[in-house]
Amino acid sequence: MSEAFTAYLAASGFEADLRAELGGAAEEHGRLLLVPGPPGPAAWAQNIWLAPVLLEGATIGEAAKALRAMQRNWWPYAFHLHRRTALLVEKLPKVSAKPLSFGQAAPTAPLGSFVWLDEHRLLASPSCSSAFPNGEVAFVEDRQTPPNRAYLKLWEALTLAGRLPRPGERCLDLGASPGGWTWVLASTGADVVSIDKAALAPAVAALANVEHRLGSAFGLDPAEIGPVDWLCSDVICYPERLWRLVERWRASGLARNFICTLKFQGETDHATARLFAAVPGSRLVHLSHNKHELTWMLLADGCGGS
Repeated sequence: MSEAFTAYLAASGFEADLRAELGGAAEEHGRLLLVPGPPGPAAWAQNIWLAPVLLEGATIGEAAKALRAMQRNWWPYAFHLHRRTALLVEKLPKVSAKPLSFGQAAPTAPLGSFVWLDEHRLLASPSCSSAFPNGEVAFVEDRQTPPNRAYLKLWEALTLAGRLPRPGERCLDLGASPGGWTWVLASTGADVVSIDKAALAPAVAALANVEHRLGSAFGLDPAEIGPVDWLCSDVICYPERLWRLVERWRASGLARNFICTLKFQGETDHATARLFAAVPGSRLVHLSHNKHELTWMLLADGCGGS
């Protein structure tokens, strides 16, 4: 491409959603979509390459020298030419990518990304939207205690937000059963009110700082609950219904911070996703642990980094 462009790395399996969100792409290389113009918000991008540079005709040694001259830390995106990619990685400083323990801060050091477009062209960006390898967050998982794997989404959202609920804060978990998100919130020491028509897993319900109420998240009057520091929702519903619920809570002024999952059933509801994305100060992302869903965050003093 001769003009300035941005490279967007789609979440795995959601290239079509990213393409639709961006309005098309000039070039596609595996999951990497090249789009003319400066970087813009893209919820379905796992990582955005903010300043891509094209190196043409470089040998592996020359490419390594050029990358080291830009910065120290690099991570490959390899959709083909895996041996050539590995040879280049061997000539670059080693980058540790150990899984995080929950509560550990997200990395802050810049992490560049590169890909061989073909044997003679290397695309590299020293700055990216995520400091995680290809934008993918991995954790040291707890495979014993939580009642389901949904807890990983909230671990990731809170890590990206750069803060956790604190002891003494009040959290509301909508659509809580069997209790993966309630378990995460309770583990921070905060007080949790969980709402669902179904019961929580017994071990979660027994936690001293958890109060479970049987009922519908959608029939709930915010005034019944009162002020909450965190409103969290992983409830299964159409995104437009979640939008109405969120708008009711925002209008009430009773919730300070929001973390909500938009779950798409069938076709992606891009129109409702745009409504969430347009809320000032909020952030709409596809988490590494999301499936056909997006996570929306609105925090009282900004949405954090990474």
